[in-house]
Amino acid sequence: MFIRLSPFLILLSVATSYVAAVVTDKLGDLPKRPFDFVVVGAGAGGSVIANRLTEDPEISVLLIEAGGSNEGVLDSACPGLSKVIERKRSGELSPEQRLGLEFYMYLCHSSSALNDRILPVARGFILGGTTSINQMAYTRGSSEDYDRWARITEDEGWKWDNLQPFIRRNEHFTTPADHHNTAGQFDPRVHNFDGMVSVSLAGFPGVIDNRTIATTRELKDEFPFNLDMNSGFQLGIGWVQGMIGEGTRSSAATSYLASKFLKRKNLHVLINTRVLRVLETDSRESSFRTVEFTQDAGKTMHTITASKEVVLSGGSIMTPHILMHSGIGDTAELKALGIKTVHHLPSVGKNLTEQPIVRNHWLIDSTQTLDTIARNATLLAEVTKEWEAHKMGPLVDPPLSFIGWLRLPKDAAIFKKVPDPAAGPKTSHYELIFANGALVHPAAATGNFFGVSTSVSSPTSRGSITLNSSNPLAYPLINFNLLSSDFDRFTIREAIRITRKFMAARTWDGFVLAPPTNATTDDELDVYINQNAATENHPVGTAAMSSKRADYGVLDPDLTVKGLTGLRVVDASIFPRYPAAHTSVPVYIVAERAADLIKEKWRVRY
Repeated sequence: MFIRLSPFLILLSVATSYVAAVVTDKLGDLPKRPFDFVVVGAGAGGSVIANRLTEDPEISVLLIEAGGSNEGVLDSACPGLSKVIERKRSGELSPEQRLGLEFYMYLCHSSSALNDRILPVARGFILGGTTSINQMAYTRGSSEDYDRWARITEDEGWKWDNLQPFIRRNEHFTTPADHHNTAGQFDPRVHNFDGMVSVSLAGFPGVIDNRTIATTRELKDEFPFNLDMNSGFQLGIGWVQGMIGEGTRSSAATSYLASKFLKRKNLHVLINTRVLRVLETDSRESSFRTVEFTQDAGKTMHTITASKEVVLSGGSIMTPHILMHSGIGDTAELKALGIKTVHHLPSVGKNLTEQPIVRNHWLIDSTQTLDTIARNATLLAEVTKEWEAHKMGPLVDPPLSFIGWLRLPKDAAIFKKVPDPAAGPKTSHYELIFANGALVHPAAATGNFFGVSTSVSSPTSRGSITLNSSNPLAYPLINFNLLSSDFDRFTIREAIRITRKFMAARTWDGFVLAPPTNATTDDELDVYINQNAATENHPVGTAAMSSKRADYGVLDPDLTVKGLTGLRVVDASIFPRYPAAHTSVPVYIVAERAADLIKEKWRVRY
């Protein structure tokens, strides 16, 4: 039975001054005065908003996170453990057990195109959100991606050139852990060296490095070397830039919520607290400035009202989940579940877009890959101790070594059936992700592998987030509808085929022992794809922005919910189209601009 405490008297009583900022799960630790802003979700979006707004000491912010603290979580802090241990856990523990760790694990029913498999969907359940559990790849996307956003929204502020100050503000490029000479591995002209999130190149040499670079020389027409894929021109193969500083993960929590910022008396963080709904505060203004939350799985419920705005940063799964349970969504769908519609907005939860990925593992003649560490507990303990003591060794880097962004040929057969979905001619259709090991779970009993994953970076398949019941504690239904479009299916096949050309370069002679599959025809490849395709855990688009005059979409270009006041969204759900990138950096960019938009509206000091 729910016990409702409303109004939330602990927070709404007047006090004369702020107390010291805290990270707490105890309501009594919070100051006894209203907050100007309530931010829901401490991932890449929410952490930026909370940090930037509290730069003005007169503005108070409460940041609410469903998960716990990132402090002392070794698996999160150590880059090399992000897959070695996370994948072992995700394979060995039940979904219920995994909730006690540092990530949600939703279950997604895939389409019949993938043999009706149930796919796991990991999301951050910790301060920093997904930036505390992801693979740390720093990828901005193509300049054309953002220029397309500007056209869709009719807002020039979303153009690549106009977003440069926000890109720079976010980034703190730094030397790799081993301090090697990085000349020829990145372009310093397109980076910033005094921003917030640390970004670095690999700090431990890999067995595949020299051969990969040699292949870009030998087969330069098909696999050109790109000095810096974050310049706005992304096509080609280049060194991975990772969100790492001094051999340690740099997340939204370690950067925007670092201890020096948590000392601000006007910033408070409430953890282990699940926000369930946003509530209408003033029907005359269609104002939604109240959030409803629980800390005990719904046994007791609490509400708190922001004096200015609520900012939802729950991600592409939980943001539409919260909106629909709040009565903001498609009237017919909500009515079928007995949820009263407060604001008819049928685009909520629609336009779900994800990158399908197939992880291909080539057997190689080497023992110098992460496979050796993953299956050897003694060795894993040794290299972990080396990392803990000196921040050196093979665990200073994420598993990713190189990334390639490539396009289908102009005369590809698929373009006789469908138009090119990429944002422009300099934007990729598919991505190659090179990893020093297979990193499957459980680890392969024998053998070492070179991972060359293939994914669609300009996907056209669309799915949806819908509700399973009227209970806001129930997980939503996730339908990515992966590989349901002709373009996505064609592209993933061609991406797998192109890896064979890459591995046929002379530099791999005698090093590669066996391919991941012998499939060659479309039908054979489809069998392989249907058995192995998964999500890249980069969902976007479920609360997409559109132009102010559009009759579709969820948000106006300033990220406020259409037709409402006091409610804004800042996370990957706002993307109207997929950026050809891993999604953390685009969210950081969006959030930095969103913070300025909020400051301008409320005349917050910079």
